[in-house]
Amino acid sequence: MRIILRIFLISLILIPLPLLGPILKGEEIAIYLEFPPKTHPTSHPAFSLVVFIAYCIFLICVITPFLIHLIRTEKINRSDSLKSFPWWGWLSLGGLIVSWIFAWTRFKWFSMFQPHTFTPIWISYIFLINALTYKRRGSCLFLADKRRFFILFLTSAAFWWFFEYLNRFIQNWYYVGKEFGSIEYLIFATLPFSTVLPAILSTKELIFTFSWPYRFERFKAIKIRYPKLCAIIVLLISGLLLSLLSLYREILFPFVWISPVLIVTSFQTLMGEENIFTPIRRGDWKDLVSAAGSALVCGFFWEMWNFYSFSKWKYNIPYVDIFHIFEMPLLGYGGYLPFGLECLAIYRYLFERRSHR
Repeated sequence: MRIILRIFLISLILIPLPLLGPILKGEEIAIYLEFPPKTHPTSHPAFSLVVFIAYCIFLICVITPFLIHLIRTEKINRSDSLKSFPWWGWLSLGGLIVSWIFAWTRFKWFSMFQPHTFTPIWISYIFLINALTYKRRGSCLFLADKRRFFILFLTSAAFWWFFEYLNRFIQNWYYVGKEFGSIEYLIFATLPFSTVLPAILSTKELIFTFSWPYRFERFKAIKIRYPKLCAIIVLLISGLLLSLLSLYREILFPFVWISPVLIVTSFQTLMGEENIFTPIRRGDWKDLVSAAGSALVCGFFWEMWNFYSFSKWKYNIPYVDIFHIFEMPLLGYGGYLPFGLECLAIYRYLFERRSHR
């Protein structure tokens, strides 16, 4: 019940904001409230070298300090409790291989199931990653709290439907392959959407079995003197950018991946709770780095397994739609970094409520 209440509270902020743009523009908002929100190819501005270089410089400036710190910091020795690889891990590995084969082949006798291979691939991936984590550390997200783990799938479905809703305002991706009716689309899209959070958070747990994330326990400390005032300012700016998406979608589309996490964490600060940015007051960045890294890892596999699948998504991103790795433009992978923070933020917001110390 607490989870439902907290989803309701944050939805009251996040869902209405993007609708302000169409209202100000005098558009009918019904097209943005269509459910399920089916996507279609849309024209965007062509490639711009200036914008491409600007994004490259920005990403380099963000990532470089972390790489320098990682290279300069001495390796931390950690001893983990190694276990034997569990039987369900082997079953997951087999399921992943079989699902992958069927996703990338076109057997006639399998044509009825061909559009639905994404879900078994990612269910297999999730349990395989948990099995690897268990082998390396003796525990994993799945075994730590099975009830919470399965609730996470339900939460994930609602979580990604929200981004499908935001895509109505920017039209950066669309789906091709088999056409579904509304009810079919709702069911068959919800199933793969339910794997997003478990995949990223399970990968984050696996990353934590290695020593390198712990090098960021002592990184740059950022202390804010008036956190609640700062939260109000960030909340207002992020909300404004989200509300202007449909008016300036060619410019503001990156804030689909940035504004929600800032809104959630600002809301937590105003409620007197810790959020994912709280540890950086003491220079501890390991959760943020590992979350961003886990999203990038999952992003690579999402794009790879999508590439030869029958039902798939394609991108149409303004100004930087060049140098594709699978369907995704190269700079598009930069969006996975804040998305990882988004996944961690919503998980902490719903499942790990803690007050400021």
